[in-house]
Amino acid sequence: MTAAFFDIDTQFDFLLPAGALYVPGAERVIPVVAELNRYAAAHGIPLVSTVDAHAENDVEFREWPPHCVAGTLGDRKPPETLVGQAVVEKQHIDVFRSPELCEWSRRLMTESCVVYGVATEFCVRAAALGLLKAGKPVILVTDAIQAISPDGAERTFQEVTALGGRLLTAREVLDGRFTPKDPSDPR
Repeated sequence: MTAAFFDIDTQFDFLLPAGALYVPGAERVIPVVAELNRYAAAHGIPLVSTVDAHAENDVEFREWPPHCVAGTLGDRKPPETLVGQAVVEKQHIDVFRSPELCEWSRRLMTESCVVYGVATEFCVRAAALGLLKAGKPVILVTDAIQAISPDGAERTFQEVTALGGRLLTAREVLDGRFTPKDPSDPR
């Protein structure tokens, strides 16, 4: 079994009420993300964490309020989520605009890409769709993501599953159900 876990943009500016671009309710995913990251590290599963890392005058701030400015507190990840993973900085919603991750994902031979983080209908969606378009099997961890709106979450779920992605809970992932089902298994 091969897998890779993708922790998408779990940074203080998105996760905490005082954050510059707070996703309401996102603080609830911190312990779940930490548990998933620890699981990946303990089981030798490759773990990639993406982070927004903007310059103070980033062009993205024409569309979004300033957030995740490199070197600020808002740019940081909660310490409990850090387990020695590869961290990929990005300046766009779509992580696949980063040549580093595009090349890494092309070389990745995996049965499962487990995706979680914030915000569901923006950066998480872009990561999941990018992996699916690259031919990678994707699992969204439904209780380790947070959407800005319920409609946005539902649209993302529909889009990902329509392209062959799966939805699982963190408990299902931690119980090992993120591997493809064995056709000979009667369960």
